Amino acid sequence: MAFHIKDFKTKFFELLPLLLLFFISLNGSSIINIKFFSVNIHYILVYYWVLRHPRSLGYGFIFLSGIISDVVLGFPLGINALSLLFVAGVAAYVRVVTVRITLINDWISFVPALLFANIVYFISLYLSDYSVDYFYLLKNSAFTLIFYPVLWGIFSLIINFSKS
Repeated sequence: MAFHIKDFKTKFFELLPLLLLFFISLNGSSIINIKFFSVNIHYILVYYWVLRHPRSLGYGFIFLSGIISDVVLGFPLGINALSLLFVAGVAAYVRVVTVRITLINDWISFVPALLFANIVYFISLYLSDYSVDYFYLLKNSAFTLIFYPVLWGIFSLIINFSKS
């Protein structure tokens, strides 16, 4: 059996979302934190890939990624995993009811996913008697929503590279 560069490239681009998911989880940097804004890449990554290519990220991998993030960041177990699964659930629902793939449709449907995930995150932290900085989480959610089109474009380029 011959080794072909095209086969290797195709497999690499198929595994890239999974590698990114676990790199973000193990690195503990699911949030890009710059002086004035922060962006939660974890939510965007899970939402986009479950919405567009559900075979790339399974729910078990998403849950495991959330558990790893909880351990790395020092949160009670299951908080990030549960919020990531809510994002994946909304993305799966939107995938079923979507007729046309456009950035605007994905961006608008990302709002409820972000809202549900943050509600679960807030409630889980509140019930765990964890101190919560509500303004930071609100600012993080707003900039995550604003930054979504940028990563949508990057992920779309990755999909185009994997097809060629």
